[in-house]
Amino acid sequence: MKKKPYIKKQLHELLYQALETERGGIKIYEAALSCAQNEDLKGEWQEYLEHTLNHEQLLMKVFETLDLDPNTITPGREVVAHIGESLVAAMNMAKAKGSPADAQLVAGECVVLAETKDHMNWELIGHLAEHGEGEETAALKTAFEAVGQQEDHHLYHTKGFTRELWIESLGLPAVLPPPEEVKTVESAIGAARAENQRDDMLQS
Repeated sequence: MKKKPYIKKQLHELLYQALETERGGIKIYEAALSCAQNEDLKGEWQEYLEHTLNHEQLLMKVFETLDLDPNTITPGREVVAHIGESLVAAMNMAKAKGSPADAQLVAGECVVLAETKDHMNWELIGHLAEHGEGEETAALKTAFEAVGQQEDHHLYHTKGFTRELWIESLGLPAVLPPPEEVKTVESAIGAARAENQRDDMLQS
């Protein structure tokens, strides 16, 4: 497929939002870790926090290469920051008003919400790096190749943990760690296959 010129202003908007997502993600994982009760989940989130710190630094290198000011505020970036702050506030509320198990569920849902945006940011960065025609694509490709698989892991594994913890809270048999973790899922197709195998895993 022939590469196409891209709208530079909108790419820069995506990068501002992506940087804000990573910075908010650091705070979200710190709050989520304070809610985590399951040791396997706690270990996963500690690893994801370290990844997120690294992803922020990778984006800072992109900003330096593209000569962008990482402190530039756009309306879209303000929205991303507000959502991140709201997710942290939600976890703090859950800790203050609910049981530890309830707070852990809220934290799982907050991480899934945050990682959904984060995952989409990097999908778009990777798409532009592959299909866009312009001088900035090399820096984007380098960053995406370092991050893409980790973002898949963050989203699908946390979604699996949160689903199974909810099932456990309902008094039904749960698979913990979840099938996504056991099968080392790294894609949407892999996540769907792993979830479909959970009943077999319960019987084994």
